Amino acid sequence: MSGFIDECQLNVKGGDGGAGCVAFRREAHVAKGGPDGGDGGRGGDIWLVADRNISSLLAFKDHPHRRAQNGVHGQGKKMHGAGADDLIVYVPEGTVVHDLDGTMLADLVHQGDRWMAAAGGRGGKGNARFLSNIRRAPTFAEQGEVGEEQWLNLELKLMADVALVGFPSVGKSTLISRISAAKPKIADYPFTTLEPNLGVVRVEDNFEFVVADLPGLIEGASDGRGLGHRFLRHVERARVLVLMVDLAGGLDGMTVETPSEQAAVLLAELGAYRPELLERPRIIIGSRADLVPGALAIAETGKPFVTEDGLE
Repeated sequence: MSGFIDECQLNVKGGDGGAGCVAFRREAHVAKGGPDGGDGGRGGDIWLVADRNISSLLAFKDHPHRRAQNGVHGQGKKMHGAGADDLIVYVPEGTVVHDLDGTMLADLVHQGDRWMAAAGGRGGKGNARFLSNIRRAPTFAEQGEVGEEQWLNLELKLMADVALVGFPSVGKSTLISRISAAKPKIADYPFTTLEPNLGVVRVEDNFEFVVADLPGLIEGASDGRGLGHRFLRHVERARVLVLMVDLAGGLDGMTVETPSEQAAVLLAELGAYRPELLERPRIIIGSRADLVPGALAIAETGKPFVTEDGLE
């Protein structure tokens, strides 16, 4: 997921309407016939459309402006200008759109979800439209309306079925690399994962689910500490939470927190960010079991040793 961008600003402008035409019929022996100026065409609208084949907002980072085409001007002989095509701007599934005041305008969750970001301007009327009993030769026409323009804040919340959360260097990236085809960077230092990694886990031929490996959380992440707080939003859409803890915590002299304390901190940070996250189904996975006396023996029996509140 190189070049992952989950926040950006986007400026959109609908196309301007084409101008109406001032024209008169040309007939033999008639110096100036009746008005026959055509209408201008409508400017193009701009639509944001969710596309599952896009994984990031990177396309807007250095190119934040999108412009729809203008409508064609009207012509003589009552020829109306053509309306411009709409501009389709594809965004990742899970993109949330806000205005600059923070008001949510759209939540594009599923493939094909669409929202009009800027309407094109109406085309101007040609002078033929202004013919009346008292105005036989109108010499004016309307200009086209200007298309709508606005700045938008785009925010991506990943569409993952399972969110994998834990302290830095607890083994999340190693796990996702084993259960899926994802190839995250793996190293033995904190904050190796600097951006979310997505992996597709295929259990059977007709069943699969998406796992998101998030950067490590630390205590105070919900208040902005560490790197993981930036990516807490990606937990919001997950249906299942997987908390990964270091079973050797408190035993190896490196990790201070015990497994139960790690789980408690993770749950506290998730609850501080969004209390409803604590109501999601969750499981706890322990890493480095080979360093814990008796842990592998318990695992081999098939008996669960993880409780709802932590580890036993």
